[in-house]
Formats: sequence, structure tokens, C-alpha cells
Amino acid sequence: MLVALATAATGLLACACGAGAEPAPAQQTPAAAAASPSTARPTATHADPAATHADPPASSARPAPSAAALPLAGKIVGIDPGHNGGNFSDPSYLAQQIWNGRASENCDTTGTETDAGYTEALFNFRVASFLRADLVHDGARVVLTRTSNGGVGPCVNTRSTIINGGHANVAVDIHADGGPAGGRGFAILEPIADGPNNAVITSSAQLGSDIRQAFLNGTSMPVSTYDGVNGVTQRDDLAGLNLTTVPKVLIECGNMRNATDAALLTSTVFQEQIARALEAAIIRFLS
Repeated sequence: MLVALATAATGLLACACGAGAEPAPAQQTPAAAAASPSTARPTATHADPAATHADPPASSARPAPSAAALPLAGKIVGIDPGHNGGNFSDPSYLAQQIWNGRASENCDTTGTETDAGYTEALFNFRVASFLRADLVHDGARVVLTRTSNGGVGPCVNTRSTIINGGHANVAVDIHADGGPAGGRGFAILEPIADGPNNAVITSSAQLGSDIRQAFLNGTSMPVSTYDGVNGVTQRDDLAGLNLTTVPKVLIECGNMRNATDAALLTSTVFQEQIARALEAAIIRFLS
């Protein structure tokens, strides 16, 4: 399962990701991307050694709203597509220890996958790509923690640094779970006060509530039958939540180990529905 940056963030690469731009390959050093407003919805690229699925097809362009009608004009949104497609190739990199705000943990993991081998990293990146395009269409600038699905990392603490340093107004970590095969549904993971995140606990809970309602309204995925209460749980063991200084939640969009959920999560149509639900929740939160 489970970006323009200040120059003080050593090793981070900033690149412009306007609609239609081909993402640059991610390296073991973290990559950040800031998207300027545009109207086209790009095709996400990937190089996932564990999956041969096609990239998301470009959707028909949505009508360009007038400048006055852009609901996210002047806003910055952070998106962290969990894991990376190349993580399988470098276990020593993943095993390096980082500080998550409370304890040491591994830099990252490979993430889960469906029984058919469709990886969580690929799912996360596709949804993030669709969401980025939707947000740019709404006038937002987007900060991404990775710009391809063919690299390794960055570490989970660096992902927080990218989004915090990008001065995002709000952020979401996109994941899919690898839960019990009999369990279904999405879960929203919210931060617990841990020092760096103290000022955004209440606002993160509001974001979580907005996302939960948008998921119920905009997708057929039910709330989790096994994680949290009514699809919401508080976590203090995740760097992305412990270290955030902006309102943020992590969403497990479904259970890749459940056959019903997996059929949805691997569908391009459903991935786009998830992106639209997240878009609606972000617009509501920032309104």
C-alpha cells in the first residue's frame, strides 16, 4: 500500500509538466513537477517491469472554462502517487532507514499488486496522471512527487519534503491496499498530531470527510469493510502524514487482493472516476 521546490531541498529536480508534456524518467534522486494551467488531459507513461498494461488513453478534452470560472485558480495541489514502478529492482535502496517523525522505517516499499500482477505503483501513477490533468484544467498548479512509473523512490520522507516545499494548499497520497481477499472498499488515512503536522490535523480531517463523500457520490467503491470505522482511520506511523505541513490524507482506493475491487481498480474508466471524485473533493475543500 501504502512540486516546484525551494533550492534548499538538495537533490530535488523541478520540471514543468504542462498538459501533453512527456514525463521525464524518475531517478533514485527524487523528482518534482509543477504543472501550469492547461486544458488537455495527458497520457501517463510508465515502465513497470511487473505489468504490461497500456498507458491511460488521452480522454477527449474538456471544454476550457473562462478564467473567471476556474475553481482552483491560484491554488497549488500536491499529489503523491505511492511507490514507483522500478522499486522492485532495488531492494537495498528501499531498505535504507529514514525518520518518519516518530520512528525509523524503510525508505519505501514496492507496494501491493492484484493476483494477476497489476501493480499498485502503476495504479497510483495512472490515477495521479488523470487527477493532475483535471486539476490543471481547473486552474491549479500541481506538485507531483514523481513524474514517471519507471524509477525508484523517492523515499517517503522526501515525498513530504517535495509537497511541503511546493507550498501546496492541500495534498493527497494515492494508494491501493493489499488487504484480506474477503475485504472490500476504500479507506481514508488521516494524520495524528505529531509536531510538524499539528497545525493541519483539523483541516486534514475535513479533507478526509470531503474525499469520503466524493468517493461515495462519484464511484461504486464502498467504504472499507476491514480498515478503520466507516472508511476512516487515524495513523501515526506514516511519514507522509506525520511530516506534512499542509492538509493531507492518504487514500487506499480499494483492495487489490479482492477480486471485485481489483476488477474496478484496473479499469481505466474507474481510475478516471476516482480522479474526478478526488477533484470534486479538492474543489469543495478549497472553496
